Amino acid sequence: MISISNVTVAFGGFTLLDGISFHISESDKIGLVGKNGAGKSTLMKLICGQQSPTGGHIEMPRHLTVGYLPQIMSHHRGRTVMEEAMSAFDAFRAREAEVEAINQELAERTDYESEDYLALISRLGELNDHLSLESGDPPAVRAEKTLLGLGFRDEDFGRKTETFSQGWNMRIELAKILLTHPDVLLLDEPTNHLDIESIEWLEDYLKSYHGALMLVSHDRRFLDRVTTRTVEILLGRIHDYKVPYSQYVTLRAERMAQQVAAYENQQRMIEKTEEFIARFRYKPTKSNQVQSRIKALEKLDRIEVDETDRASLTVKFPPAERSGDVVFKAVDLTAAYPGKVVFRHADMEIKRGEKVAFVGRNGEGKTTLMRILMGQLAPAEGEARVGHNVHIGYFAQNQEDMLDGEDTVFGTLDRIAVGDIRTRLRDILAQFLFRGEDIDKRVSVLSGGERARLGMAKLMLQPYNVLALDEPTNHMDIKSKDILKQALRAFTGTLIVVSHDRDFLDGLVDKLYEFRDGRVKEHLGSVEDFLSGRRMESLQELERRFMPAVAAPKTETKARQDFVQRKSVSREEKKQRSRVAYLEKEIARCEAAMKEIEKTLSNPGPKDDIMELTRSYLEHKRDLDAWTEEWGELIEKLED
Repeated sequence: MISISNVTVAFGGFTLLDGISFHISESDKIGLVGKNGAGKSTLMKLICGQQSPTGGHIEMPRHLTVGYLPQIMSHHRGRTVMEEAMSAFDAFRAREAEVEAINQELAERTDYESEDYLALISRLGELNDHLSLESGDPPAVRAEKTLLGLGFRDEDFGRKTETFSQGWNMRIELAKILLTHPDVLLLDEPTNHLDIESIEWLEDYLKSYHGALMLVSHDRRFLDRVTTRTVEILLGRIHDYKVPYSQYVTLRAERMAQQVAAYENQQRMIEKTEEFIARFRYKPTKSNQVQSRIKALEKLDRIEVDETDRASLTVKFPPAERSGDVVFKAVDLTAAYPGKVVFRHADMEIKRGEKVAFVGRNGEGKTTLMRILMGQLAPAEGEARVGHNVHIGYFAQNQEDMLDGEDTVFGTLDRIAVGDIRTRLRDILAQFLFRGEDIDKRVSVLSGGERARLGMAKLMLQPYNVLALDEPTNHMDIKSKDILKQALRAFTGTLIVVSHDRDFLDGLVDKLYEFRDGRVKEHLGSVEDFLSGRRMESLQELERRFMPAVAAPKTETKARQDFVQRKSVSREEKKQRSRVAYLEKEIARCEAAMKEIEKTLSNPGPKDDIMELTRSYLEHKRDLDAWTEEWGELIEKLED
C-alpha cells in the first residue's frame, strides 16, 4: 500500500535517515520506536506529505486517505466541541456526493470497455468500501461516543474549543481523525495528553481498527496491546521486526548477540588464516595453499556488527535528611479557582517512605493538589499541611513554561545552583545525556524529551527527601523511562507522582488517590488492581448510557442490603490486607538495612562515621517498632 524506497533525510552535514526502505500493508499495526531525535516524527511527516525527502521516494495509491496526529498542532477556534467533531464527516458527505455523481455518469455512458469507464467502476468500489466501513450509528452518535471515550463530558459538548487547554484540543483533533476512518492512521505520541481511562478506550478502538496504523508511543503496554510489528530507527537505519514491542526487545537482544558471536568467530578465522599466509608465504611447498587462502579472504563476505547507541541515563538521587513520619496531611480539603470548585472534602495522609500516585481524568484536580502541596495555591476550605523537615523537589507538568527558552542547558542549572554543587554541573548534565556541545544548546531548540531530562536534572541540585513529579515521563523514550523508574524505586524518600503511564506506575507505587467527579478516593494496592475495578465501572457506565434503561426497584430487598454490607466489609478487609503487605515489605527492608549497619559498626573503617551510623540505626529501629506494632494490630483484626 505504501512503499518507502531508499529514503534519505539530511540537514546540512547531518544525515537523520540514511537510505531506509520498508513497506506498509493495509492491515499493518506498526509501532515506530527509537530514541528522542531519531527521526520518528520526521518519517511520519514524509509519509503524509508534510515534508520531502532529500533522496529516495515514497509511493502510495492516489486515493489513499491518511489521518495524521502530530505532537504539536494548530487548533480551530470559534466552534463548539461537538461542531468541531462533526466537521470530521465533511469527507463522508463528499464521498456520498461523489458516489452519486459517478452513478449518474455511469448511467449516461456506453463505452463499457474503455479505461475511463473501468476506472470509474474501480473508484466507485473504493468509495462504497469506505462508506460501508463508516455505516452504522448516525454521525452524531458516533461523535458522542468518541468524545466520551476520550474523556469529554456532556456539558463539554457545547463549549467553544478555545476555552480548552492544548491537551484537550489535541483530543478534539484525535476524535476528528478517528471519525474520518482513514486508510492509514499516523499517531505521534497520542497518549501524552490522555488519562488512563482514555488510553484504555483508545487501545480498544485501535485494536479493532480496520486499516493500517503507524504509532509513536513511549508507553510500552500501549504498544504491546495495539501493535503487531515494530520498526526501529537506530542511527539513521531501519530494523524491522514482525512482533509487538516486548517481543522486539527480546529478538533484538538475541539478534545482536548472534551477530557479535558470528563476527567474533569470523575474526578468529581471519586471524588464523592471515597467520598461515604470513608464516608460509615464502615457502614453495605451501605456495598453492597460501594462494588459495588469499583468494578465500578476498571473496569472504565480512560480517559487520550493527552500530548501537549505548548512551543512557545514569540517575541516582542524592541522599537527604530524614523527614517527619507524616509528609503531607489534608483534612476536609476543598480546592477551587475563581468560579470553579475542583474537588471537595478530601482527606489524605502520605507517610514517609510511601510511593503514591495521583490518577484520574485530566482537569479533576491532580495538578491542583500538587500546587497546594507546593504552597502555590491556598485551600478554599479545610486544612492542608506539609510535615516536619520536609524538603520537596518539584517537577512541574508545564516544563516548557518553567524553563527559559533563551537560556542554555548549562546556564539553566548554573543560574540556580549554589555552593559546591556548581563544580559538578557538567557531571550532572552528562548523567542526563547532555554532553559536549549539547550543554551550550538553547533551551528553545530542545525536543520535548530533552526538556523533560533537563527538568529532571534540576532535581539533582539539592538533596530532597520528597519528590513531587507531575507527568515526568511525557516525551521520554522507553529506555530513559525504565532507568528513571529504577532510580525512583531505589529512592529512599517519599514519592508523589502524577502519571497516566500504567507501565511506569506498575511496581513503582503501592497507593493511589483517584480524582473523580469532584472527590478524592484512596486505593491501596497496585495500579493493576485499581484499573481492574475502574474498567468494570466504565463498562457499566457505557451500558447504562447506550442501552435501554431498566426500571430499578423502588426499595432494596433484605438480600440486597446484606450484599451491600458484605461488599463494604470486603472492601475494608482488602484495604487492611494491602496495608499488611506494605508493612511486611517495609519491615523486611528496615531489618535488612539494620543488619548492614550492624555489620559496619562491628568492624568500622577509617571513613565510616560512627555517629551517623548510630543515628541511622536508631531511626530504623523506631520505624521498625512502629510498623511491627501496626502490623500486629491489623493481623488481630483480620483474624477476628
